[in-house]
Amino acid sequence: MTTERALVIGGGGVAGISWATGIVAGLADAGVDVTGADLLLGTSAGSNVAAQVSSGVGIAELVRRQVDPAVQSREIVPSMEKFAGLWETMTAIIEETQGDSPERRQRIGALALSAETVSEPERRAVIETRLPVHEWPARELRITAVNAETGEPRIFGKDSGVPLVDAVTASSAVPMVWPCATIDGVRYTDGGVRTSVNADLAAGYARVLVIAPMPDEELEAQVAGLVAAGARVEVIAPDEAAVAAFGLNPLDTATRVPSLEAGRAQGKSDSDRIAALWQN
Repeated sequence: MTTERALVIGGGGVAGISWATGIVAGLADAGVDVTGADLLLGTSAGSNVAAQVSSGVGIAELVRRQVDPAVQSREIVPSMEKFAGLWETMTAIIEETQGDSPERRQRIGALALSAETVSEPERRAVIETRLPVHEWPARELRITAVNAETGEPRIFGKDSGVPLVDAVTASSAVPMVWPCATIDGVRYTDGGVRTSVNADLAAGYARVLVIAPMPDEELEAQVAGLVAAGARVEVIAPDEAAVAAFGLNPLDTATRVPSLEAGRAQGKSDSDRIAALWQN
């Protein structure tokens, strides 16, 4: 297994999916194709993008699937009140529990298990429409999730025995908004319950590009750990235009087109920096 380049994509809702897709497209526009990474590691929104990028479908078509109503995924849009409640609760738990810990994950998992949401089949159907291919690729794709009861992280891959759609559904199970995903009798919640990017899971790779749609209090330390181990790392986080495009509710489908456009512009503007990492 080649361990040269890793592409890590974090969580960020519907807006994050579009923005990260735009980043990849903007980089490609400038001649920097990151889709051939030896490892694709995705968390939550990032699991969707990582699965899409590894599917063999071209970048132009992935962009079209974000902006063309005829082929966009069929999303369920939660109310602003529901998202605001999630953010308030998560912020309180994060402040009370310093750093990622089993206690934090278990507390969030308990809330996820007890929340009133749409049904699991309804939510899984959304993920099906997001993914152009429903089979694991031959290449290295890793998808993160968290056991909602124990707080234990889980990494799904092609050898995990779990269907790709189920893995991405689990990784995207935003706590208190979407239902936990049941896999082999175990309830899983969003991979971002551990950390929103999980960049440390790319340990062992020489060059790591992190696309981080949302803030992650653990990211700086994770990057430092990768660098200390000898990796070269670059991070792309939303600029002002992207933050504006995300709006107050990144789970709203109205954010898709502006987030894609903001990401594409940012990918182009960051291309020299990323080229120095990826191509040299």
